[in-house]
Amino acid sequence: MQLSVAESLPVRDAVPALRAALDERGAAVLAAPPGTGKTTLVPLALAGLALTRGQGGPPEAGRVPAAGKVLVLEPRRLAARAAARRMAWLLGERVGGRVGVTVRGETRPGTRVDVVTTGVVLQRLQSDPELAGVGTVILDECHERHLDADTALAFLLDVRAALRPDLRLVAASATADTGPWARLLGGDGGAAPVVETSAALHPVETIWSPPSRPVPPPHGMRVDPALLAHVAATARRALAERGGDVLCFLPGAGEIARVAGLLGGVPADVLQVHGQAPPSVQDAVLAPSDRRRVVLATSVAESSLTVPGVRTVVDSGLAREPRTDHARGLGALTTVRASRATARQRAGRAGREAPGTVYRCWTQAEHERLPARPRPEIELADLTGFALQAACWGDPGAGGLALPDPPPPAALDAARATLRALGAVDGGRVTGRGRVLARVGLHPRLARALIDGASEVGARDAAQIVALLSEPPPRSAGDDLTATWRALRRPGRPADAHAARWRDETRRLRSAVTPRALTENAPPDAAPSRWAARGDDAVAGVVVALAFPERVARARRGSGHLMASGTGAVLAAGSALAGARPEWLAIASADRPAGSASARVRQAVVIDEDVARFAAAPLLETAEEIAWRDGDVAARRVGRLGAIELDASPLRDPDPERVRAALLDGVRAEGLGLLNWTRAATALRERLAFLHGALGEPWPDVGDAALLERVPEWLAGARRRADLRRIDVTAMLRGLLPWEQSRRLDEYAPERVEVPSGSRIRVDYAQERPILAVKLQELFGWDAAPRLAGGRVPLVVHLLSPAGRPAAVTADLASFWREGYKAVRAELRGRYPRHPWPEDPAGAVPTKRTKRASGS
Repeated sequence: MQLSVAESLPVRDAVPALRAALDERGAAVLAAPPGTGKTTLVPLALAGLALTRGQGGPPEAGRVPAAGKVLVLEPRRLAARAAARRMAWLLGERVGGRVGVTVRGETRPGTRVDVVTTGVVLQRLQSDPELAGVGTVILDECHERHLDADTALAFLLDVRAALRPDLRLVAASATADTGPWARLLGGDGGAAPVVETSAALHPVETIWSPPSRPVPPPHGMRVDPALLAHVAATARRALAERGGDVLCFLPGAGEIARVAGLLGGVPADVLQVHGQAPPSVQDAVLAPSDRRRVVLATSVAESSLTVPGVRTVVDSGLAREPRTDHARGLGALTTVRASRATARQRAGRAGREAPGTVYRCWTQAEHERLPARPRPEIELADLTGFALQAACWGDPGAGGLALPDPPPPAALDAARATLRALGAVDGGRVTGRGRVLARVGLHPRLARALIDGASEVGARDAAQIVALLSEPPPRSAGDDLTATWRALRRPGRPADAHAARWRDETRRLRSAVTPRALTENAPPDAAPSRWAARGDDAVAGVVVALAFPERVARARRGSGHLMASGTGAVLAAGSALAGARPEWLAIASADRPAGSASARVRQAVVIDEDVARFAAAPLLETAEEIAWRDGDVAARRVGRLGAIELDASPLRDPDPERVRAALLDGVRAEGLGLLNWTRAATALRERLAFLHGALGEPWPDVGDAALLERVPEWLAGARRRADLRRIDVTAMLRGLLPWEQSRRLDEYAPERVEVPSGSRIRVDYAQERPILAVKLQELFGWDAAPRLAGGRVPLVVHLLSPAGRPAAVTADLASFWREGYKAVRAELRGRYPRHPWPEDPAGAVPTKRTKRASGS
């Protein structure tokens, strides 16, 4: 190399200020944009190591460092390995010398610098909270707000306050939003110092390159193929219009593979960078190349990795975030629009070495509507692992932890409930079993499946299946998890990155299953267990169901399955499991598409009821069920597995109070029409409703809501729907009346009114005002109808023709005889000549007969 590597990194000039800040306060925030050397140069400088690559080294190289190693915390395994390789290369040596790396499944410690993932350091803090031998901890990429990183910082602040005041802490951020970190690190002594490095970034031109036609937004994990085709076309355009390498950001490995397939024949090497990529690909991406390259990458290349030679960025505008449905126990990644802060970081990668260009696959107007920054993971993720870490740390409520953002209460409550079900906590305190689960280094559910599964199916098989569950499945895998397991075990299987990771993780988990973690009856790997004799599905099903007992599912009538959690589940189109029409499933992964009531099965194992009953045994219960079901009271003794009904038998002598409650539920659900509303009962209710409306209390309210409150008093002795028809509703309504109102009922709201002809006519109280419908001739000589409700409400008279048809309506008969009768008489006299139509109706004799019959 002609130039010193250290001299080419902008962070070099900030190292003296960082040293001074640490010497004075013991903690500092380093703000350094991506590509400035904060991940590789700063740890070496703080460790006092001189570089051999190039003609120089870190400023003050060779200075005696602070006592102890420098521990560098990275949020991803890929980033940790890359950082360790880069630092070792700068020192002219291999990883495992002065620079080491420890990630899940790989341990090569260094003598001066160790690069570890945040998950690994959390494990170490639980067993060695003083971090013996460590002098400085650098929390890299803290701006990404990963949950493990936030938790690790909170624990480290506790350690520094209580055990290691000499421990030096650096929070390294690729953004300028340093205020929260400075306040956290400074504690009660005021904000920690902030050391800033200005990046030697070159100008980056922005080209807005949306699809020519509107593309549906991402839905769950699905990205519309039209958008991916447009991203591939934009990458081709960038190769043609610009020089240098092209870095293309996509949300996940699946989208990367699809776009790679669309870039066949381009005049460049196409490299795929994601968490599942083999180390050889990672090395190739991070090394300069004489050939042009198109690097398809996930968010790992935003700040954790610096790809040399990049002059152009193509940004799909998409990212992945976790989503957790705490009520249903479902969690998954979902595709979202990237934030403006994320887009800014991605664009900056094009200007690291020279002027560059970013092609954004959306419009400028859409850009202004994007969220300002991504949400922290603690707001979105399943918090079960965090809750177990906090409980092991001695702060189960996490109230004493110095977190940038507090955990959402509902999510933390759901996490604690899961830990109680696993036996990991008791009364909020961690149990011995909980500490065993925490040491496995997996999600507590998977740790439980490993420990308890090893006792049932053997440590080897349990480790293999849990290793399969702990990683995203290969793209070629279907939804039959047992088939994937068999394929991985098949002799002579071609080596690939996924199989290699699975074998490595299997070995790690197998070693984690110590005799102390198993029951005395754990079968050795060589001996078949009771489940192994029943086949691979039974073995895999036991382990999966131990991890996710609430996802054990039984087929429903019609289609789909019902999980023990109460959520429906359906197999995806093209499912490998659908052909077997399984009665029972142990569902390993599922998500719930937006707007869908049922979960979509991603991976599952076909099981039988014996496996379900064993693995989900805590959900088994037998209960007496007395409820309104299918239109009647059902009194049964029911065996359930969570929400799944296993068996039922009739109850011979159900509790009368619970029967009454079930009947009441039925009346509330189906309405008062279940009672026997005779004509007399209906008429009485109408009269009482009129009086309550006219006079108020103490006349009783007989509306639906009020009567439903009274119905429990009427249900004595009733045991089923048919008994409701035997209730004397009329007597019950009369029982609502106080004595005085009962005495005045017929006076204030008579059922019938006697008219001058001698007829007793029923009053209609069903209308807004009481109505007396009577033939006109029967009212001759009647100058006023009676007033109701103690004289407060006039009776409305509907005067009918001899044929019973409406002729006139009045509430003032005297006025009608004077003014309205003549017109009615003129209209109807010719139509009904056999009936009397006197000129003076007020003085005429009332009749309900014709002229001849009445003798007139």
